[in-house]
Amino acid sequence: MNREEIEQALAALGEQLAALKKPHIDLLVCGGAALQALKLVTRTTTKDVDVVALVSNSPTDGLIMSSANPLPPHLIEAAKKVERDFRLKDGWINPGPTSALDFGLPEGVLGRAELRDYGSALTVRFISRYDQVHFKLYAAVDQGGKHYQDLLDLKPTGEELEKAARWSMTHDVSEPYRGEVKRILKEMGHGDVAQRL
Repeated sequence: MNREEIEQALAALGEQLAALKKPHIDLLVCGGAALQALKLVTRTTTKDVDVVALVSNSPTDGLIMSSANPLPPHLIEAAKKVERDFRLKDGWINPGPTSALDFGLPEGVLGRAELRDYGSALTVRFISRYDQVHFKLYAAVDQGGKHYQDLLDLKPTGEELEKAARWSMTHDVSEPYRGEVKRILKEMGHGDVAQRL
């Protein structure tokens, strides 16, 4: 999906959810769909919409993030209809990265996210460039490929990379992971940051 197709799919999803007359859905989204929606990278397509968390508003605690796995049944039902209508792949919207919640997201992630409403039944919060740097460094170390290229395209500063590296190392505390983080930082021309880790 390109940026226009992502917007069309989310708008259609909002319409389908409204037709079901079920509770409002509020999603925190990262990955390629967020990069596209916010025009942060030159990459032209993405395969899916990665949901990091479900967001709810508590009268006492404010905004709360919870695991997106499993996605709410009425969201799955609505997504299936959009999948059929737009000929999208199965799982075009999925909770793939929601396990990141287990170790905590970068502090203030919700406050930095760009909020968009797709009708009355769907709100999507696209994570900010700063938070994408965190997720993309983690994914670049773990998987490389497009994630590394996305990270380069985000043009992070040394300070952003250091914060991202320290955050990612709370998700994988192994020495091999730390070594790979340092290698990538050096490859990116930030050997000084690697030395501080």
